[in-house]
Amino acid sequence: MRIVVALGGNALLRRGVPLTMANQEDSIARAVRGLSTLIHDHDVVISHGNGPQVGLLALQADAYDHDGSFPFDVLGAETEGMIGYLLEKELRNHLDDTRAIATIVTMTEVDLNDPAFAKPSKFIGPVYTDAEAHSLAIKNGWTVKADGTYWRRVVPSPRPMRILELTPVEWLLERGVVVICAGGGGIPTMYLPDGTRTLVGVEAVIDKDFASELLARELEADLFIMATDVDGVYLDWGKPEQRIMSRVTSAELKAQSFPAGSMGPKVQAARQFVEQTGKRAAIGSLEQIAQIVAGAAGTNVVAS
Repeated sequence: MRIVVALGGNALLRRGVPLTMANQEDSIARAVRGLSTLIHDHDVVISHGNGPQVGLLALQADAYDHDGSFPFDVLGAETEGMIGYLLEKELRNHLDDTRAIATIVTMTEVDLNDPAFAKPSKFIGPVYTDAEAHSLAIKNGWTVKADGTYWRRVVPSPRPMRILELTPVEWLLERGVVVICAGGGGIPTMYLPDGTRTLVGVEAVIDKDFASELLARELEADLFIMATDVDGVYLDWGKPEQRIMSRVTSAELKAQSFPAGSMGPKVQAARQFVEQTGKRAAIGSLEQIAQIVAGAAGTNVVAS
């Protein structure tokens, strides 16, 4: 079975944990333990989030050069390489030498006229208190929004239109390679509308769930999994009557409302994959990924 697994930022780095290299390596080691069980039996493509990492790099770049010589497309490329390397290193420690692994630095095309550029919504960087966030917003010209009980910086998040490296990803899969790609939603790029077909980077961060859904659909994956730090999609989350949605149709999900900053994009991506392909999508905990593949854990979204 061909499976695309999208690792959420909180699956790679627990919420509220400092962005140290040791913490990231520890989280990635835990992630790989679950993933390695799938790779023995399936063709696996791994994508991942980069919100905390790209936000940290943006802070570092700003401290060095206030003129903005390190835009978000460049920072996105840096995080793809860094996280891909950490995942690949840890996978090689769990798999035998006969299984090839490759990280593809991936570009994703977006639309210049996407309304998301006027409405920043993608969380990046560390969490702050209310006072810290609004102080930094005034100082740096940021847009900030609440993320649970904390506050974080938000940047534009246009919808992905095309994965530019899709063909080499397919070539690698045909040879049995475990592929890591579309990290952080891919590097946001667009062609200039002047007829020259000049490709340029874009100051944005693409949502990993939407890009991973596009990747899964274009690769004709049999299953699309979004692995996060919770065990599924809940109704009445945070209330005494909260309950998990174990198996649900796309139509049933559409009738519910979920926060745009957390579960909302995952639910939308799951629905889109199911509606476009008729195949199953799932949202759940990385620790239960083998059970999710079997349909015995997580929230499993089906056509009917």
